[in-house]
Amino acid sequence: MNRSEGTDRRRERGTTGDSPLRWLLLLVIPLALCGWALAWALAANDPVQAEAPVRVLADCAGAIVLGAAALPRLSERLSPPWRLLTVAAGVWAVMEFAMLVLEASEVQGIRVAKLGAGQFGDYLTTVSGGQIGIALLIGSGAVAMYSAFGFRNPDRVTADLVLVFTAVTLALRPITGHMSQQSFGSVLGAVHALAASAWFGVLLALALTVRTRGEWAVLLPRYSRWALPLAATVTLTGIVNGLVRVGGLTELATTGYGRLLLAKTVILIALLALGWWWRRTWVPVAADHRMDAESSLRRAIFEVLLMAVVFGVAGTLAVTA
Repeated sequence: MNRSEGTDRRRERGTTGDSPLRWLLLLVIPLALCGWALAWALAANDPVQAEAPVRVLADCAGAIVLGAAALPRLSERLSPPWRLLTVAAGVWAVMEFAMLVLEASEVQGIRVAKLGAGQFGDYLTTVSGGQIGIALLIGSGAVAMYSAFGFRNPDRVTADLVLVFTAVTLALRPITGHMSQQSFGSVLGAVHALAASAWFGVLLALALTVRTRGEWAVLLPRYSRWALPLAATVTLTGIVNGLVRVGGLTELATTGYGRLLLAKTVILIALLALGWWWRRTWVPVAADHRMDAESSLRRAIFEVLLMAVVFGVAGTLAVTA
């Protein structure tokens, strides 16, 4: 490597050094919550459960864990980002516990501040939602502890184990959700959730870890090949789930659930159009080393932020009657 190439590499690393983490903290969470607020407004008089914003944050954190754990599968040269995995999984576990408390409060008809240990225990042991919540809390907590161990001992752990545990945990909620009452509904719901989490999480993880033009040239085309079937899966399963749940086109405008589904569909169409445009204008240019790392990062950030809004709407949709 000559001196000018080394300077370019250091410059590329400097321009994208700490900004992705600040962007994650300052933009992804607020925009996901903006999606929740939009969904809450569109639901109007239809009941939206109190845990909706917590559900949105839990879904986002789980997707980040899934995406970060999948990075070594995208390229053997990528090391698992154990710090990111530990933080995201920790947030995920905290959100799952908060959801348990809020759900117990709603089922028991008691304010959270007045919920006693006995009443909380009754919810956990006698209500199916509580039992599922315990499984989700155990799964996310196990991933957080294993990731923390991996952060200290990276040579003694594997990201594949995190990937498997995360995928199983993320699939638990849709498997037992409202679609489980329909034929193949559990399978469709689980596939939809996993595909959406991978589509969102892997791109977000790339934005947090990729630093140079050469890395984007190699990794972006590979992600693009993953993103195409993931986006198709999200679209097809979402259409089937939505039509089964709504029951008719008129309900898209007359019910809160229908309006949320319509809003999610509109944003998803925008994402698909953006993905098509990126495959024509971003992916080939980056693959030819004709785009600097900062420009690729900006495009990745823009797409992830739009995905965060979709996650906000989708998380609220899942807990809307």
